Amino acid sequence: MPADTDDFATPRYESSLASLTPSVLASLGVAGEADLLGLPPVRRACVLLVDGMGWELLREYRAHAPFLAGLLESGTAIAAGCPTTTATSLATMGTGLVPGHHGIVGYQVAIPGTERVLNQLRWGDPEVVPEDWQPHTTAYQRAERAGVRTAYIAADAYRGSGLSRASARGSRYVGADSITELAVRAGEELAGDDRVFAFVYHSDLDSFGHACGVDSPYWRLHLGHVDRLAEQIADSLPPDTALYITADHGMVDTAPETRVDIESGPAFNAGVRLRAGEPRARQIYTREGAAPDVAAAWRELLGERALVLTRDEALAQGLFGDVEDAVRPRIGDVVALARGNTALVAPESERTVSRLIGHHGSLTADELRVPLLRVSTVA
Repeated sequence: MPADTDDFATPRYESSLASLTPSVLASLGVAGEADLLGLPPVRRACVLLVDGMGWELLREYRAHAPFLAGLLESGTAIAAGCPTTTATSLATMGTGLVPGHHGIVGYQVAIPGTERVLNQLRWGDPEVVPEDWQPHTTAYQRAERAGVRTAYIAADAYRGSGLSRASARGSRYVGADSITELAVRAGEELAGDDRVFAFVYHSDLDSFGHACGVDSPYWRLHLGHVDRLAEQIADSLPPDTALYITADHGMVDTAPETRVDIESGPAFNAGVRLRAGEPRARQIYTREGAAPDVAAAWRELLGERALVLTRDEALAQGLFGDVEDAVRPRIGDVVALARGNTALVAPESERTVSRLIGHHGSLTADELRVPLLRVSTVA
């Protein structure tokens, strides 16, 4: 477990977000990059990453996205990574490395040697230096060194954030606070030089999924706006350019009756030192020597509602890819991955997150599989 059961799959990193970035750089002629996906050579490349637009969701709601639907037949599904969460996926895309190498192994993780939890999406801990926490070169640095001009196009609020420094340093940050700005800035950046790698990030679809659920008119309507964004960027591509459309994860809806309180009462807390992760992918840090007992207790308490693994079991399954020594203690002593529509909530310490409808983080097909769609102006 969890290798390819009916509801879980181990990420295949040879066909994932970790392989997309090196393949794009190789297509741009950057030496030393592996073209793992067999992408054709181009002078310019743009990756549009839509937060929360999983492959299964896009196929289910394709009627709301006619432009993207037209690309599905020639497109494919690739894997996000473990856990299926934005911070991990943006670092995977930004470095071209598996989570076990870049070290952004979840939404929240324990800082080794401390009693503190780092929120890797919002950062917020001044003692954790992003460049030290994630020390590997980014794809943008490697591209710039090879003479390829880079641009990271996203909301201005993320400029200079800890996650941006960890995952996207070396790029030229281009603030764009609306779908219109994203489309216009992408066209300008791609036309601005002979060799360009542009990354475009849009987060609002994920926000509607969390707040309203993916099975809601809000999510479906915004998918239509995303469809128009993709079409507008495609229409603005200069010659000899490829546009790749993907996502960081999918999402599942939960309901009050599928939420399990892992915070109240002693049952889930015996032997537990810190809780981290998120409702679909919990990382539990135990007191010394308590991991086997905690894992056994959680397995009994959750039954078929979650897959519970010790850290060693998760690493043996390859969930995070190859794991560096410095990264290993960031991963929970016990990892709990939710099945079905279960959410493992902490309603007192995580009040807002616990009330959300849409969640992600686990390794179901709905969360793990993301699209890889392509538009090209290569003659």
